[in-house]
Amino acid sequence: MTGLRRPPWWLAWLLGGTAVVAGWSLLPYGRPALVVSTLLSLAVCVVMVAGARRRHRSQQPAWYVFATGIATWVAGDLVYAVHGENNFPSWADAFYLGAYPLLTVAMFLLTRRRGPIWSGNLIDSAIVAISVGIAYWTFVIEPVVADENLPPLARVVTAGYPAMGVLLCALLVPMLLRRGPRTAAMWLLTAGGVVTLACNVVYTLLPAVMAAAGSYVYAGYLLAYVFWAAAAVHPSATAGTAEESGSLGWSRLIALTASMLLVPAILLLQGGGGTGATVWLVVGIGSMVLFVLVVTRMSGYIARAHSQAARLRDLAMRDDLTGLPNRRAFEEEAVKGVAAGPCRLIMIDLAGFKHVNDRLGRAAGDRALAAVAGLLRTSLREGDAVARMGADEFAVLARDTDEGDGDAVVARLVDLLRRPIVSGEHELLLNARLGVADSDECGAVPVPELVRRADTARYAAKAAGSQLMVYTAELDERADATARLGADLRHSLDDGDFRVVYQPIVELDTGRARACEALVRWHHPVRGVVSPVDFVPVAEDNGLIVELGEFVMRTSCWKFAGWRRDLGRDAPGYVSVNVSARQLSEPGFPEVVAGILAETGMEPAQLLVEVTETALFGGGVAVAAVETLHRAGVRIALDDFGTGHSSLGLLRTVPVDVLKVDKSFVDEIIAGGRPPVIVDALIHVSKGLGLRAVAEGVETAEQADYLRELGYEYAQGYYFGRPVPEPSFHARAAVPDDRSETDGAQPFAVDQA
Repeated sequence: MTGLRRPPWWLAWLLGGTAVVAGWSLLPYGRPALVVSTLLSLAVCVVMVAGARRRHRSQQPAWYVFATGIATWVAGDLVYAVHGENNFPSWADAFYLGAYPLLTVAMFLLTRRRGPIWSGNLIDSAIVAISVGIAYWTFVIEPVVADENLPPLARVVTAGYPAMGVLLCALLVPMLLRRGPRTAAMWLLTAGGVVTLACNVVYTLLPAVMAAAGSYVYAGYLLAYVFWAAAAVHPSATAGTAEESGSLGWSRLIALTASMLLVPAILLLQGGGGTGATVWLVVGIGSMVLFVLVVTRMSGYIARAHSQAARLRDLAMRDDLTGLPNRRAFEEEAVKGVAAGPCRLIMIDLAGFKHVNDRLGRAAGDRALAAVAGLLRTSLREGDAVARMGADEFAVLARDTDEGDGDAVVARLVDLLRRPIVSGEHELLLNARLGVADSDECGAVPVPELVRRADTARYAAKAAGSQLMVYTAELDERADATARLGADLRHSLDDGDFRVVYQPIVELDTGRARACEALVRWHHPVRGVVSPVDFVPVAEDNGLIVELGEFVMRTSCWKFAGWRRDLGRDAPGYVSVNVSARQLSEPGFPEVVAGILAETGMEPAQLLVEVTETALFGGGVAVAAVETLHRAGVRIALDDFGTGHSSLGLLRTVPVDVLKVDKSFVDEIIAGGRPPVIVDALIHVSKGLGLRAVAEGVETAEQADYLRELGYEYAQGYYFGRPVPEPSFHARAAVPDDRSETDGAQPFAVDQA
């Protein structure tokens, strides 16, 4: 059985102190009541100091001022009990009036949010104080000051109490209207201040109530002490978070508006026949001070608006990640540079950046971009400009102040971007592509056109596999041709102009076709037969390879299902389909393959997916897709092995079933000169790793015999049969005599460029 949980110290103090105050209010005025109130007040001072030392070390001076103010008030109570009951004014009034400034200053310091002291809060407090002060002066203080029947000291002391009420009111109104979250300690401070203000209003303005229920008013003061001491021992902070100097909510705006309207309301009530010139003088001076404060407040808003506008412009013109100017800022700077003289615009694309994100994550990619931005910024001369134009694209504007300056900048950038980039603990080779375009002497080429030309050169560099390309008019013609070819691709996909043909994969010992590879051919109604070497790179670049590849896979799977149904034991064992890197990177690609297998009724093992080394070398999504397919039972072939990155480690890290030896190595068998050592080595590699090896591009009997003697079991090529819509699976085909209708020395697969 668990025991009762002890309440926190601050709550125990708050409950116990409130109970003592309630009991004190029932005692008749006399020595017992004085002893209880004095002991409670002294306990408040002790608790406040102890709480400040333990909980609020950074605010100890303010809490000490607070405790001093309460001690001063207690001293006033003691003096009043001994000497001041029948004397007015007395030293008790001096202690009481002296306690108010200490308490007000302490509360202001404790509740002030971080920031400059002369802030919007202080101005708002001053506006409220002056407005309420004018009202107090008109209706309370001025009649007392003008009463010549009272001694001067009595008039000053009598007017002092409402004046202190004005000061307290000016502090509490902004606290009550503060925006944002409030801590428990701040609530306790505010509650104590509100209780004190209410008691002060009753004490000053309602003498009849004081005569009837004065003990309850004094009990209110004691209750405020208890609240303040509880705030000192509460673990939460009394001040809120930093607040912008111009922050102004609707509640505070309404309070300030009411304060400003208080002055003309007084004038309306007083009319033209006020009690004297003093009223008009106070109202006039107070109105001028209010006007100055409002103008000061408005100037703060104007300064804040200018600051925010400058900040928004900076945000709109600057890249957050790298700190470089963005495209809009760069184009503005480029306009000035081109107008000033000849310039060279360099567009930079980081071709390897996607692999960094896929393999190492976006954080590493962000660090790499920041590192590239730093290199570009430090490598340029004064007067040159650099910007981040997109995800992994940068632009540099180099001014040709002297002949050859632009060439020197380009050479320096090529050298810098050829080296590995340090990103955290990684060294990354980002394989940058640079496109260069030159402005003319008179700046007749507009900046958007200059950017377009540099982009065209960059795309050409990427397509050619080179690091640098300078713009020429021929690149535009080539780009236009590529764009037209891309448009025709789209139309032909919709119109059904693509055909799938099949090349047998032969068992070398028997000559029997054991499988086949599906290849795509494009029969355009106007262009005629378009070679895959021409249209596949375009489809890769514009993304149509995804749709085209799905068409080839679905068509070949349906064809294979028909062979299995019609040919029985003579049907091929599997169909091989090429899959591009773009397809592997598509979300949900394994699900697409699974759906095709389900609708055609094929077993997963009857499909061989051919992928290239280049598609898998970057890891990430592509490797994950291959692993998912392999777990589902689909077999994987590594196509054109040895022509890409040639990483033997890839054979261990990626699930591979078949190794396809590229035609270029098979050609070495009959080329003469050096012996075909790669073909020899790859059969040992494949057998050692338990892989099936398939030699591609076999065109002669000499090649077939040599491969069989090395230990190759399977091969494909024109010696065994060209890719046709309906291949024969009964006997080995002879070498064709006329190859004029072929697309070249080797049939092109979907993913070959």
